[in-house]
Amino acid sequence: MEKFMKINLALCSTIFISSLMAGQPAFANDHNSKDVSAKLETISQKLVGRLGLAAQEIGSDERITVNGDEKFVMASTYKVAIAVALLERIDKGELKLSDLIDVPQETMVTGDGAIAVNFVHPGIKLSIANLIEPMITLSDNTATDICLKLAGGPEAVTKVMRNIGITDLRVDRYTSEILRDFYGLPDKAYSSVLAKALAEDPSLAAKQPLRNLKFEQEDLRDQSSPNAMLELLLAIDSGKVLSAQSSEFLIDVMSRTRTGAGRLKALLPKGTPVAHKTGTIGGVANDVGFITLPDGRRFAIVVYTKSSTTSEAERDRAIAEVTRILFDFYYLKS
Repeated sequence: MEKFMKINLALCSTIFISSLMAGQPAFANDHNSKDVSAKLETISQKLVGRLGLAAQEIGSDERITVNGDEKFVMASTYKVAIAVALLERIDKGELKLSDLIDVPQETMVTGDGAIAVNFVHPGIKLSIANLIEPMITLSDNTATDICLKLAGGPEAVTKVMRNIGITDLRVDRYTSEILRDFYGLPDKAYSSVLAKALAEDPSLAAKQPLRNLKFEQEDLRDQSSPNAMLELLLAIDSGKVLSAQSSEFLIDVMSRTRTGAGRLKALLPKGTPVAHKTGTIGGVANDVGFITLPDGRRFAIVVYTKSSTTSEAERDRAIAEVTRILFDFYYLKS
């Protein structure tokens, strides 16, 4: 496995550097988007169960896809859709980013999120801006459930997607419900039940990948196709769904994401601007966002995985490798 990854990386680097020296694009002249798609799928085969990919340069109509219309569990990448629906309410004047929102103790979602971990006493109020920030940058589930409620709930978020013509992306549950269903916990008091379950069986988290195979195959809720998520990213960037101010706010927040260092960002040149949102649950490792090329051009990218029994590190590696190939393809295509 390690040898396979090293060979691929070496090959990609050799193609990239040689083409720069020769002044010849590695993919732009010799390969079309179909060739690149086939290469990306081949590289990912030994690292993930199944890859879903959609990428498009901003301002171009050409799209590169791998299983682009297939449904994948979004995991926390669905928080981009939640942010959009909430910001749309702000654009309508129904809410303000500065509005202070109560964060009751009973809404806290157990996990590594900044809010549940750091605010252990009652009496918290956070602005909407300061709820969207950790929802995206830290994937905080407490902030997410509050933002989803403010957006009008799952049905309201899905309705926003339909209103802008996105049909293959659906939001059905709060994060506390998704995680409760994933772990098979029937009690609605998710946080206390999961905390107790983990205390009684510390190996519960390690069993996630096998559990997720059944979870993602039998439950179609909170899923999206790569193409649908890409359409959402393009709608954000173009102003189709949000005001220029709200679009700028959201992309700026996404540029501060701290999760997923081993995914979209991992193999890009140091300092490459990336605005993104990760998603992880069981055998799923996802990453979606915008990448800026050295000449200022940008491309949107969605990478989803599923049906994986490999380690999270290997799934991260697959995302990193396909992202680097696309980076080189778009950069040398100019």
